[in-house]
Amino acid sequence: MKVVFVGPTVPDASEMAGEALVIRPPARQGDILRAVRDGATAIGLVDGIFERVAPVWHKEILFALSQGIAVLGAASMGALRAAECAAFGMIGIGAIYGEYAAGGTVDDSDVALLHAPQELGYAPLTLPLVNVRATLRRLAERQTISAKHASAIEDAAAKLFYKERTWPTIIAGASLPHADREALAALLRAGYVDQKHADALELLKELSLLSGADASRQGWTFNATSLWTRLQEM
Repeated sequence: MKVVFVGPTVPDASEMAGEALVIRPPARQGDILRAVRDGATAIGLVDGIFERVAPVWHKEILFALSQGIAVLGAASMGALRAAECAAFGMIGIGAIYGEYAAGGTVDDSDVALLHAPQELGYAPLTLPLVNVRATLRRLAERQTISAKHASAIEDAAAKLFYKERTWPTIIAGASLPHADREALAALLRAGYVDQKHADALELLKELSLLSGADASRQGWTFNATSLWTRLQEM
């Protein structure tokens, strides 16, 4: 059984995955351990809950890896955890993971966004900074936006709390000529790059093709601490 924790990054993951993958909602602390107990042979982590409940604990990822279970991460919480646990054998997928692993992206809120609940299809209400950056890069590469404007927009986006980051608030806070603001806003919306979605799709593909568990232990020993024992008892 291959389990994937995903929600707002790929709202229609269940329809896309078919019978190849078991789709579960964004992970919170204990969910990776629960997947191991349920018999998962491979685990994909994309989305995770982090604000109102305890997030996925590194220790449970390490436990899964210590059992020879492949754990892949991408796009959102998965990319962050993959960069943090790569030395222990967690597999990172996609451009966003690469940014975290290389140190180009360091803030965990750069992948965060405000979204509607599952019942409303996880509709996005704000923009994750990683997607804003990907959009600006794409437009700059195509020379449809100047480097100066791209830098001003990125700076404005980076200063905003993730729950306030929308194109109108970004443009309003950017050092841009007033005459250019409306045209730039339209250009950004039309050329939007959802890098999180693209990376998550790559993970779903890789996990679907994965055969069996990853027996690699990376030469380390799992340490069952007292806190780990308490989590297991929950």
